[in-house]
Amino acid sequence: MKTSSANRALRPSSVAKREAILDAAQVEFLAHGYERVTMDAIARRSGVAKQTLYGHFGAKEALFLELVRSQTRAATERVHRKEASGDEGAREQLERVLIQQLQTVLAPNLLALRRLVIGLMAQFPELARELYEQGAQQAIRALAQRLEVLTSAGELAVSDPARAATQLNWLVMGEPVNRAMLLGDAAALGDRTVEEHVTAALDVFLAAYGVASDSAPSR
Repeated sequence: MKTSSANRALRPSSVAKREAILDAAQVEFLAHGYERVTMDAIARRSGVAKQTLYGHFGAKEALFLELVRSQTRAATERVHRKEASGDEGAREQLERVLIQQLQTVLAPNLLALRRLVIGLMAQFPELARELYEQGAQQAIRALAQRLEVLTSAGELAVSDPARAATQLNWLVMGEPVNRAMLLGDAAALGDRTVEEHVTAALDVFLAAYGVASDSAPSR
């Protein structure tokens, strides 16, 4: 697990312990579910003293909340950390971002955390809301900003960036994520690859919003 902004004020040794705790917590929660996991088990797996574990997180609920939040932040950063290069057209730029986004969301640990949060929605409604806002909605907001820039550059014809970004996001994410959530990770794309799926989604999107130079598929 990579160092997050929440860790930057800590000493290196404390950062290492915090990350070891979060890594151990993820293994335990995904293997056994929230209710069956104990702080003792997380302390043993992480190799961190129980007193230190409580010093960082206070209680199992706080540890679980931080685990989901840190994974959501890390996923968002992975998708949107790279800026567009000057020679990328609309298709190339969107294809790169959307491939990274779909690969990230279909990672087994994120799918498992998503299932776990949904199962605990009644217990942690604020966490489900945060996962939605910082996951799918953050992706849509970032896409909307990108579409607005591409439209200003004359590469797309988008009058409502938020609506177009929502359409594009779910063209790409909807079917494979739904399949994976209900049928298991291996069923996510059937016989298609992530790249093929994103290309097909962009064919539809650019037929509606593209300009001539970007609406033809680059195969």
